[in-house]
Amino acid sequence: MGIFFDTLKNEDIRRYIVKNVRENYGAGIDFTKTPIEEFYGSNCFSNAVMRETLPKNIYREVVAVQNGEKELTLEVAEVVAAVMRDWALSRGASHYTHWFHPLTGLTAEKHESFISPTGDGRVIMEFSGRELIKGEPDASSFPSGGLRATFEARGYTAWDVTSPAFLKQDKTGTTLCIPTAFISYYGQALDKKVPLLKSIDALGFHALRVLRALGNVSTKRVFTTVGAEQEYFLVDKKYYDMRPDLILAGRTIFGSMPAKGQEMENHYFGAIKDRALGFMRELNTELWKVGIPAKIQHNEVAPNQFELA
Repeated sequence: MGIFFDTLKNEDIRRYIVKNVRENYGAGIDFTKTPIEEFYGSNCFSNAVMRETLPKNIYREVVAVQNGEKELTLEVAEVVAAVMRDWALSRGASHYTHWFHPLTGLTAEKHESFISPTGDGRVIMEFSGRELIKGEPDASSFPSGGLRATFEARGYTAWDVTSPAFLKQDKTGTTLCIPTAFISYYGQALDKKVPLLKSIDALGFHALRVLRALGNVSTKRVFTTVGAEQEYFLVDKKYYDMRPDLILAGRTIFGSMPAKGQEMENHYFGAIKDRALGFMRELNTELWKVGIPAKIQHNEVAPNQFELA
């Protein structure tokens, strides 16, 4: 807990934390000075950005690949990679990563810088089409569900053209994140994206069959949307750091029951407290920057439980 906390009793620590917690309402943003439509998608390499920065013929090729009408060629990937690199560098990025979802329940990333030595003691900023399309992270320590033997450690990441790249910014810098699928050497899915993409394709295929049976012959593609409810609990980090059960297990294991629970259901859709609203505003701002259209926020049933949609 640090030297300062070590000199205090538990009740003194709690009083100190409560005082600081009550004073923290988040940074906030003034939307009258910075309208949402001006910064929405500013950290996302979306189709709108590609339409403005790519040559027209290359943009049409990319859209055709996204719609499943063509396969991605290396020539197209080279142009997209060069434009994506320049876009990321202009916004302060120094590294890129193939961002994927292994079976750990978390995201995974391996950062690689854009620098390339020239041989005379200098570097240039490079990012090729091959580096955009494919990566080779070590898959030996990722779960596979028994799909492969232990010694078959090689894994590949493949660029998902249907998911836009985005910038991840923090206090230390900016990283270009490229959404990818993660597969084994023999093509087995080692992540959650590949099954999702396959299910979307299967659903779209059979939905078109139904439409044809109903006499619709003009529709070429069916778009599907799916997602889990984004419900969460808010716990101030200063309180969280005092609870080994939350840190190690992600849930409360010891301690007393709260004086007020969810018995009366009066928290559901109730007025949102200022500190929770401050967090939601910061969260919405970051989501809007990467092009995620967060629209709904409200109190859920349990105390300190909220939902985002």
